Amino acid sequence: MIKRVLIIGGYGNFGSFIAEALAKISNIQVIIAGRSIDKARRFASEVDAINQPEAVALDINTDITGALKSIRPTIVVHTSGPFQRQGYDVATACISLRVHYIDLADGRDFVDGIVDLNDQASAQGVLVVSGASSVPCLTSAIVDRYRPGFSSLESLEYGITTAQKTARGLATTAAILGYTGKPFKTLSNGNAVDVYGWQGLRVRKYKNLGWRLLGNCDVPDLTIFPKRYPELKTIRFYAGLEIPFIHVTLWALSWLVRIGLIRHLEKAAPLLLRISFLFDWFGSSNSAFHMTLSGKDKRGADKSTIFELAAGSGDGPYIPCMPAILMAKKLVKGEVSTVGAYPCVGFISLDEYLDALSEMDISWNVNDAV
Repeated sequence: MIKRVLIIGGYGNFGSFIAEALAKISNIQVIIAGRSIDKARRFASEVDAINQPEAVALDINTDITGALKSIRPTIVVHTSGPFQRQGYDVATACISLRVHYIDLADGRDFVDGIVDLNDQASAQGVLVVSGASSVPCLTSAIVDRYRPGFSSLESLEYGITTAQKTARGLATTAAILGYTGKPFKTLSNGNAVDVYGWQGLRVRKYKNLGWRLLGNCDVPDLTIFPKRYPELKTIRFYAGLEIPFIHVTLWALSWLVRIGLIRHLEKAAPLLLRISFLFDWFGSSNSAFHMTLSGKDKRGADKSTIFELAAGSGDGPYIPCMPAILMAKKLVKGEVSTVGAYPCVGFISLDEYLDALSEMDISWNVNDAV
């Protein structure tokens, strides 16, 4: 039986990757949705699909329940951010119509708060999953894989550095600018402390990429992980841009926000995004991720495990898109019996994740230091 998978933002940067992957599955018909019916139709006609994709006009700020009734999806994949300024209208509409829901949210409160819909989703027999992306899905999968090697896992230090030439959109830019220069809580030596978005400037050398700048980044993990891994004392997450000038410029702007000279930097997202494209010829299509897990081994000695992942050829966007692809496949195959509303942790193992990335220009390695 053909399953209809509606992708909201289906012709966008992440939605298009997901649509192209799911369209290759024989019992899935993807439905490309967005505010522009012309863009949806154009992209739908270009997708290499087994079952011809449909195109629909959809604005999540209008009557989403009525729209879903008309479209009749089996699963909804919501990629249209930024989620930091959204409520749960799409998810609750899906629940009311007994449609499974997956999103790529990176908003800290949004992903953590999805559990408020658990009773409704359970009663309707559907699964609602938020944060089906690099964070918290990949990051929790790494921790779950290597945590058993520690008698006590005390610290996580990790981050993502993006490729300048990787496709990027207004929603992602606005989400980053939304917390740039603003305080948010993270765990440090057992205490919740304030750090400021895009500050905490540091450098890290990545294999085959060289040195990259990193700064504080607000992600769902900072709320979810202290509850999931209560032995943790420190969690620090960073993100960085490939071009040092752009990264340092954003760092400088973060100080203007912090001291109050700029109140809402996200309003400048369209302008800053356009400017960033002018620097593409300085950059590459190479991105990377790292995580250092630290604590005590089984004998009580200090231990660290370092996981590194690198993506070339512009394949980096497949990393945040893969959880939504895998979750949709699992639901279509009937491999997930869980119902309710949850952040996307514990649904996909690290082996599943990496196996799905293995045919792309993506590599990884793990090193232990005791």
